[in-house]
Amino acid sequence: MTDPHRAAPSSSDLDTEALAWFARLDRARGAEQNAEFQAWLAGHPSRQAAFARWQADWQRLDQLPAAGVAQLRRQLAAEQAQADRKPAPAPTGRRAWLQGWSALVPQAAVAAVVVLMAGGGSYLAWDHWQQQPVFVQNFSTERGQQLDVQLPDGSRLRLDTATRVEVALYRQRREVRLPEGQAVFQVQGDVARPFDVLAGGVKVTVVGTRFSVRHTASVPGDNGVRVAVEEGRVRVAAAGGAVSPPGQPGAAAVVLIAGQQVVADAAGRMAPVGPVATAGVAPWRDGRITFDDVPLAQALAEFERYGPTGLVVRDAAVGELRMTGTFDPHRLDNFRQALPKVLPVRLQGEAPHTEIVGAH
Repeated sequence: MTDPHRAAPSSSDLDTEALAWFARLDRARGAEQNAEFQAWLAGHPSRQAAFARWQADWQRLDQLPAAGVAQLRRQLAAEQAQADRKPAPAPTGRRAWLQGWSALVPQAAVAAVVVLMAGGGSYLAWDHWQQQPVFVQNFSTERGQQLDVQLPDGSRLRLDTATRVEVALYRQRREVRLPEGQAVFQVQGDVARPFDVLAGGVKVTVVGTRFSVRHTASVPGDNGVRVAVEEGRVRVAAAGGAVSPPGQPGAAAVVLIAGQQVVADAAGRMAPVGPVATAGVAPWRDGRITFDDVPLAQALAEFERYGPTGLVVRDAAVGELRMTGTFDPHRLDNFRQALPKVLPVRLQGEAPHTEIVGAH
């Protein structure tokens, strides 16, 4: 008869014994082995629970691809058979064993298992499996082109001209990288799967909202990141940076609400939060580009994103002249006509080789 008051074996010893029996019984179970197993179980009340934990873990492992589970079972049986012949010191406990064998699940079979311990028990964390995207696709537009994209999660993207995005949707998060260009994001709400936009030195995190992100590293004087919110709220943070008080120059994280925008430099340092311009978060959706006191050279570079202009500025002083206005990037003739009226310049030469020079 078992004495329930005697000292219980350590949890490590229990797990080691339970694993050994699990491996033996998995290979073959005869009447003699059955009797030995029942005797082992009866030896202490904690043994049944230890063996049950292994059974539960292997039931979860059965959710892995069949090839990976078969590999794990073969390796376990082989190790146990070797241990039966020639016992040797080895790491003990369920965590040590499974951590050792997690790498045996074939990478091509998708999953690699890591066991985490919590409160004397364990649960399977599907680290490798969880980190595999369920949807990956890149989208891009040529000069002068725009593109509407609907993602499998219900979110929508509107890409402006000369824009490239890299989309990866995971089981627990969603991620879009914006190496170049600008886009409007209408994010389908999902509190369990935050939506991140990575552009330049910042990360924009939302659950559900509509906002625009601009990252035009190729445009002189406008190589930072601009985030403007049309609906909802977003968090803009320096990618990998520490959080500083929001709203201050150089802040590492700010929260924007509808009608607000922020500009960050290439390193992720943010200017103070300001209001969205009257033209809206993305006037390009309506075929307009808006300049607010920007250098002429930068304005020309913006036009070039939509197509060749045939306009050049060779005089640096002329290129620094500031201009404000709203134009249709596909109606360059209107811009040509307006230019001498809003700036002290004149057009010299005929298209497609027209130089903008000072008026005097």
